Amino acid sequence: MYRTRIAAGVLAAAAVATATAACSSNDDGKDGGTAAAPAGSAPATAASSSPASDQPFGPACSAVPASGKGSFSGMSADPVATAASNNPVLSTLVSAVKKAGLVDTLNSAKNITVFAPTNDAFNKIPKATLDKVLSDKKTLTGILTYHVVGQPITPSGLSNGDFKTLNGAMLKTSGSGESFTIGSDAKVACGNVHTANATVYIIDSVLMPPK
Repeated sequence: MYRTRIAAGVLAAAAVATATAACSSNDDGKDGGTAAAPAGSAPATAASSSPASDQPFGPACSAVPASGKGSFSGMSADPVATAASNNPVLSTLVSAVKKAGLVDTLNSAKNITVFAPTNDAFNKIPKATLDKVLSDKKTLTGILTYHVVGQPITPSGLSNGDFKTLNGAMLKTSGSGESFTIGSDAKVACGNVHTANATVYIIDSVLMPPK
């Protein structure tokens, strides 16, 4: 689904001192809702083979507060952009989403998946480059929407996925168990986090769309 700072380079669309967003009681293997999966995207599959099942997983999940708006249960009640704003480690992403004017788009979308870069992920980008991207709304929007897929993706669905993003470009995912790579090298730090309208995978690098 989802405080503010970026360079998310993209996003849409779903952590704390090391990441994480929210968790909802949605059935992770279901694709119900009004948002149809974009053409060319891989089908969302059940998470039965994932050790995490319907629960958040990953090393950064342990840093999530046990209660309050920033907790898994607290964030599950809010749409993804709002839920992300309650997560200190996603403040740069939230800021970028605001600059791109995507808050309403992400909050009103149904059953989406958001790959949410942490603040540390944005810090990997040279400051001059990041500042340039943040000041260019068209480029920023292109990057941020590359972080959003218009369908729910379960952990098992990431094993060998090829998904069409809201950017229009395809995004590959791979991995198994609780270890997944998004794009070429972004790792999931805390995954299968649910907000009111999104499944969120907090990642350690900003995804850059193909040129």
